[in-house]
Amino acid sequence: MREILLGSIALFCLLASGSIGYWLIEGWTLMDALYMTFITLTTIGFAEVAPLSNEGKMFTMALASVGIGTFAYIASRTVQSIVTNQLWRSRLMKRKIDRLSGHFIVCGYGRLGQRVVRDLTAAGKNVVVIDRQDAKALQLEEAGIPFIQDEAEEESTLREAGIEGAAGLILVLPSDAANVFVALTAREMRPGPDLFIVARTNEQTAISKLVRAGVDKVVSPLEIGGDRIAQTILRPHVDRFMEKVLGIEVLDFNLEELRVLPGSLIAGKSLAEIEFKKRFNAIVVGLLKHGETTWRYNPDASLPVDAGDTMIVLGPMDMIEKIRTEGCAPL
Repeated sequence: MREILLGSIALFCLLASGSIGYWLIEGWTLMDALYMTFITLTTIGFAEVAPLSNEGKMFTMALASVGIGTFAYIASRTVQSIVTNQLWRSRLMKRKIDRLSGHFIVCGYGRLGQRVVRDLTAAGKNVVVIDRQDAKALQLEEAGIPFIQDEAEEESTLREAGIEGAAGLILVLPSDAANVFVALTAREMRPGPDLFIVARTNEQTAISKLVRAGVDKVVSPLEIGGDRIAQTILRPHVDRFMEKVLGIEVLDFNLEELRVLPGSLIAGKSLAEIEFKKRFNAIVVGLLKHGETTWRYNPDASLPVDAGDTMIVLGPMDMIEKIRTEGCAPL
């Protein structure tokens, strides 16, 4: 930038000295002298303001030689600065993504993808977005969200987004076929249950394909929207309650999924034994025993909770965090 600034100052000096030179040598007005200097430096090629003397021709050749070189220098340094800045930002973004672990990769930054990213970041989760459109990349850069501007279907793109250390992959690409292909690629790179894949679908016929591709949960926005409208009419108070519980903007209480780790306060004890409700001011509304597939709703307080079990807990956000750190984590 310092070199570009110096080059711009030199260009201004050339304009000034060229104008003064034509004014002194040819006796032109300052406006005609400035115009002649400008068309000479920019190599536009218009005709001279007036016939030049031999001295004027020599001066024009010298001015053009110096001016064209100065223009070329400024242009090359400007392009180099732009390219260097882009490379620097790319490397900075890559280092930022490489440091992430347990993050979520969102493929597609349309209206649904933007809502998913907003809710995840509001919940304190790290997110990496993959989208190839320039406009979306600009939005993500302005928002300070890590992103990869490339095709999500490419294995190299998923690897660059940190698929090896990601906790989840969210597929909200506009095409069901693209979602299926990305799911197949991701599941081949990360087999097993450690990577949780969620995909949206526009057609019922694509659900089975997505499941076979390795997607853990398929979501149909049209079905969810229809069910939500029906529930709002049939059970308005229940709908308002669940809206408060599940709403990201409402931070006074929340419904959270917690996994009990070995060596924690809860592991091997019943909820009554540790006085769960009194200690944490929260309610366990669901319990999934390790290795089972059937949820126990409103589980008996005398039922032991073992390491590896998953609890659905309803309570204030600060208590949820306390359960996570003091109750479920190893002592």
